[in-house]
Amino acid sequence: MSDETDLIKLYSGRILALASDIPHHGRLAAPMATVRKRSPLCGSAVTVDLSVEGNRISEFGQDVKACALGQAAAAVTGGAVIGRTLAEVEAARDALRAMLKENGPVPGAPFDGFEVLEPARDYKNRHASILLSIEATCEAMSQALQSDCA
Repeated sequence: MSDETDLIKLYSGRILALASDIPHHGRLAAPMATVRKRSPLCGSAVTVDLSVEGNRISEFGQDVKACALGQAAAAVTGGAVIGRTLAEVEAARDALRAMLKENGPVPGAPFDGFEVLEPARDYKNRHASILLSIEATCEAMSQALQSDCA
């Protein structure tokens, strides 16, 4: 099978559907924290705004300028983060990273939608873009929790 055919298969209908319908796409008016992450390799960028209440994400917004894989990952993240704790989001981030880089299992629910990105394991140059949204979410949540405690 050619590399081009493999790449076409990678951009499956499910990935493209997720990429075209990102939950919580857009910026928040008054977030507790904002983090922008960029992949230097491909130029993809994600800005995450969020607020926390009772150690859980209460509001979430993201501006996604990424390839279809990064957009699909942002869609899974956006669809799963409301009501999650930092530990839950960090566990999902770590599981996604392991799934991509170490052939690990798909993250558990509610982040099991990352399963659609399993074919991207073989495309190491896409991993950073896929991880942008969840990494920015972890960082923003850490900042929001710190400011909430201040």
